[in-house]
Amino acid sequence: MTARACAYNAGTLRPARTVSNHPLLNIAVRAARQAGNVIARNIDRFDAFSVWEKGANDFVTEIDRVAERRIIDTIRRSYPDHALLAEESGTHGRNDFEWVIDPLDGTANFMRGYPHVAVSIGVRHRGRLEHGVVFDPLRQELFTASRGSGARLNDRRIRVAAKSNLRGALLGSGFVFGELDRLDPYLATLKALISGSVQIRRSGSAALDLAYVAAGRLDGFWELGLAPWDIAAGALLVQEAGGIVTEPGGGDDYVRSGDVAAANPKVLRAMLRAMGPPAPAHDLAGTAVDPAPEKSCAR
Repeated sequence: MTARACAYNAGTLRPARTVSNHPLLNIAVRAARQAGNVIARNIDRFDAFSVWEKGANDFVTEIDRVAERRIIDTIRRSYPDHALLAEESGTHGRNDFEWVIDPLDGTANFMRGYPHVAVSIGVRHRGRLEHGVVFDPLRQELFTASRGSGARLNDRRIRVAAKSNLRGALLGSGFVFGELDRLDPYLATLKALISGSVQIRRSGSAALDLAYVAAGRLDGFWELGLAPWDIAAGALLVQEAGGIVTEPGGGDDYVRSGDVAAANPKVLRAMLRAMGPPAPAHDLAGTAVDPAPEKSCAR
């Protein structure tokens, strides 16, 4: 069985598990499951909860807030002094360790009962991503990564796709909203990629899109204007699965800028060429994290 097939079959409707013994990752998994339980119980009750508009086409529900509270409470019980950066409640405290939390990525999907949502939790130490969890509570798929230890879907090792060019590639993206001055550049990029025989998917959850790149389900992903909690965990997943994450211009400050592109090295270079001037080779080479040796899909 190929690594890609292994990744796809690994988590189908099985209880999410993790094989890591790292305490930070285990707490992140526990917190993600707590939030995921809240989401799963309410996905079909979208007419019963309150919704607020944070900005243009940007919403928050009471389920986002309840799920975030579950995550924070779980973290605080084990690490009361750690800093938090959470989508709904903002920054909490100062510490070398910081948890970057999106309690419900895909709120617009959730509000309509569209079953494509995720919980995303990243852990940074002195600004560097060390652990990441993306949990799909509806499919019970748990994507986890720790720096230097590879990426997993439930209890199976995952790898980015082995595709070498853009022809026939399947890419994920997210449409620009709220920053209309960036719409024309985005549409130009979209046109350039589609003209190269690329297929595009827009799922509504950047965290899951990045996890799908890590698992080889998508050949690549790009989006502009994301927040740190959209990117943090998924970026580490891609890197630990053998891929590269960068800004579309080739820089490596994607968590701060919110502009991100991710794929295996060959596909990413082709994506960046289609998006504009090619990035210097040293930018690409310096972004990847060497993954741990690949293991068999067998139990």
